[in-house]
Amino acid sequence: KLNELLGDLPPRPPVSAFQVIAKEDKGAYTLETIQFDNGAGEIVKGYLFIAKTATVQTQAPAILYCHWHGGQYDIGKNELLGTNATPVAPGPALAEAGYVVLGIDAPCFGERNGQGPDGPQQKGGAGEMTAAKFHLWAGRTLWGMIVRDDLTALDYLCSRPEVDAARIGVTGISMGSTRSWWIMALDDRTRAAVCVACMTRYEELIRAGMLKAHGIYYFVPGMLNHFDTEAVIALGAPRAMLFMTGDQDGGSPIEGVRRLGEIVSQVYELHGDEARQRFENTIYPGIGHVYLPEMWEKTVEWLDRWVKN
Repeated sequence: KLNELLGDLPPRPPVSAFQVIAKEDKGAYTLETIQFDNGAGEIVKGYLFIAKTATVQTQAPAILYCHWHGGQYDIGKNELLGTNATPVAPGPALAEAGYVVLGIDAPCFGERNGQGPDGPQQKGGAGEMTAAKFHLWAGRTLWGMIVRDDLTALDYLCSRPEVDAARIGVTGISMGSTRSWWIMALDDRTRAAVCVACMTRYEELIRAGMLKAHGIYYFVPGMLNHFDTEAVIALGAPRAMLFMTGDQDGGSPIEGVRRLGEIVSQVYELHGDEARQRFENTIYPGIGHVYLPEMWEKTVEWLDRWVKN
């Protein structure tokens, strides 16, 4: 049903569509710049961080990293190299911890900012709105295209000879968080997720009058005719999922965060006692839409526990 709601998405391109266009030795890891034709009219670029410990003989665990929105249309995949959304640069940090890490520009972000239907003169939120309109005309959603490109990136990550395809996690904050739990719902290859902020239940969002907290990319036609977001998140069970949310985050009304946690916990309990420890819904008092250093520490601990080991 989720796939149906996302619309008539073009088939994902094969991994042979990917090219490595640059490579740099960064000491503890190698940084590759990759690109692929997404089969829907755009060339998508990304960064691949390969830990030096990752080889064909000693395959490494991997992380698909999903960047946030934050109105930072120029950044995209460069979030992996900076601290605009996270307390440390996540790409180097995870690579130095022994992971292979891949992140791509989402539609309208990074090098795709200005690649929408109205051309390079239209960037930022205006370009995002035009892209959403175009995809509705094509019988699909912008959100569906965002997740489709992420799953294409996951196809490539699984194909890399240095990667142990049985040990792949996904993570992000904000829009990256939402991308992460939708990927967990739609694809069984991701073993674990860490989602910071944006654990949002739509009914509570409506009651709080906070639809304005989320961009047009976020809305999927027909969702509430069938279920709220607990149905999406619960599809990840019994794989490991950690959510971390501030109780002052207006885009994730805390009543909805708690309600989601209660419902999804019950689904995990159906999978037995061992599965209960695989779902955690942590609420941080007195903070908003932020990624704390202690959250990062918990992210790495969770990934090490459920992906690496």
